[in-house]
Amino acid sequence: MRQPKGSFSLFLVIWTGQLLSRLGSGLSAFALGVTLFQRNSSASAYSSLLLCAFLPSVLLAPVGGVLADREDRKVMMALGDTGSALGILFIILMLEILPDKDWPIYLGVATSSLFVALHSPAFKASVTDLLDEREYARASGLIQLAEASRYLLAPALAAFLISRVSLPVLLGIDAATFVVAALSLTLVGKSAIRPREKAAHEGFGANLSSGLHSIAGNGTILNLLCLTTVVTFFTGILQALFAPVVLSFSDPWTLGAVQSIGASGMILSSLLIGTRGRIDDQKKVLALSLLGAGIFYVLIGASTNAVMITLAGFCLFLTLPLINTSLEVLFRQEIPNGVQGRVWSLVSLVSQTGMLLAFGVAGLLADHLFNPLLADDGLLANSLGRLFGTGAARGSGLLIVISGLCLGIYGLFAAGGGRMTKDRNADSTVSEEVAFPPLH
Repeated sequence: MRQPKGSFSLFLVIWTGQLLSRLGSGLSAFALGVTLFQRNSSASAYSSLLLCAFLPSVLLAPVGGVLADREDRKVMMALGDTGSALGILFIILMLEILPDKDWPIYLGVATSSLFVALHSPAFKASVTDLLDEREYARASGLIQLAEASRYLLAPALAAFLISRVSLPVLLGIDAATFVVAALSLTLVGKSAIRPREKAAHEGFGANLSSGLHSIAGNGTILNLLCLTTVVTFFTGILQALFAPVVLSFSDPWTLGAVQSIGASGMILSSLLIGTRGRIDDQKKVLALSLLGAGIFYVLIGASTNAVMITLAGFCLFLTLPLINTSLEVLFRQEIPNGVQGRVWSLVSLVSQTGMLLAFGVAGLLADHLFNPLLADDGLLANSLGRLFGTGAARGSGLLIVISGLCLGIYGLFAAGGGRMTKDRNADSTVSEEVAFPPLH
C-alpha cells in the first residue's frame, strides 16, 4: 500500500539528523583511533577499539529489534542517540581524570555502542513505515550517503582539528551531533513511525521466535546471510588494518586526506543510486561490485604510495554503496513489514559476526604473524618481501591483499549463482532455490 504523500519528506528529516550524527561519529572514530595507535604503535590497539565499537550493538541487536516492533520507534531512536552521547561524554570526563589510560576510551566507546542497538533496528524499520517498495533503493542510497560522510568529511576535518583543539573538544562536537539527531525526531509525528499492532501484544520471546522463524523458513535470506557474513569479515580486515598501514609510512594528516578523498567515491556512487532510485539487476551488480572491491583491496595492500592508495580507495568506495544497496534491497524484499525490526536485528547479529571476528583476529595476525614475516629480517623478506616490501606494517598489507583475493573470488562465485524471480503483484519477492552457496 502506498504511504501518504509527504512520507519521504519525513524520512529526510530523520536522515538529516543521522547525517550530522554520522559526521560526528567519524570525527571521534578517527581521533580516538589515531590516539590509540600512536600511544601503542600496535594494530591490535586499533582493532580493539573497533571491536568495542561493534560488539555491544551487534550482540544486543536482537533485543533492539524486538523492541523496535513493540515500542515507539521514534522514542527508541531518540534514546539511542542520547545514550550514545553519554558514552562520548564519559570519555571526555575520564580524559581529564586519567589522561594516559586507554581503558576509559574502550569503555566509553562500548557504552555508546550499547545504545546503537536501540537506534539501528528502529531506524531501519522506520524506512518501511514511511516509504513504499519503489523508494527503498532511493532511501538506501541516501543512507549510504550519510554513512559516507564519516569517511569523506570526518577524516580530513578530524586530522585538521587534532593539531588545533584538544581531544575532549573534538569529542564534544560528536556528542552535540547526537543531541541534534535526537531533537530532529521531535519534528516527526508520532503516528508516522510506530510498532505493528500484533507485535505489541505478543510476548517478548514470541517476538524473537517469530523473527527466527522468518529467517529459518526463507532459503534466500539464509543464503544472503552467508554471503553478507563473508563480506563483512573481509571488510573488517581492511577496516582494522587500513589506518595502521597508512600511518606506518605517513602521518595523521595524510591518513585523513587519503580517507576523505577516497571516500568521495562513496558519495558519488550513493548520489547516483539515490537519484536514479533503483537497481534493475541486484545480483549482477552485487557480483561485479564484489569482484571490483577485491581488486582494489589488492592494490591498497600492495602499495606504500599515498596517491596509489587514494586512487584504489576511491574505486573501492565506489563499489560499497552498490554492494550495500543490492544486499539491502534483496533482504528487504524478503522480510514482511510486521517483523522488520526483529528480522533486521537478527540479520545484523549474524552477518556482523564476520566483522567482529575480523576485528578480533586482524590486529593479532598482523602484529604476531604477518608483520614479523615481512620484517627486514623476516622469513619472507627475500621472497614475498621483494614483491610487497619489508618493514613496518608490510605484513598487514599482505593480509589485506589476501583478503581482497578471497573477497573477489568468493563474491563473484556466490552472487553469480541461482535465480530469483519477483512477483510484482505481491508485497514481497518470491525466490526460487538457493541463490548462494553456503559458507563452509
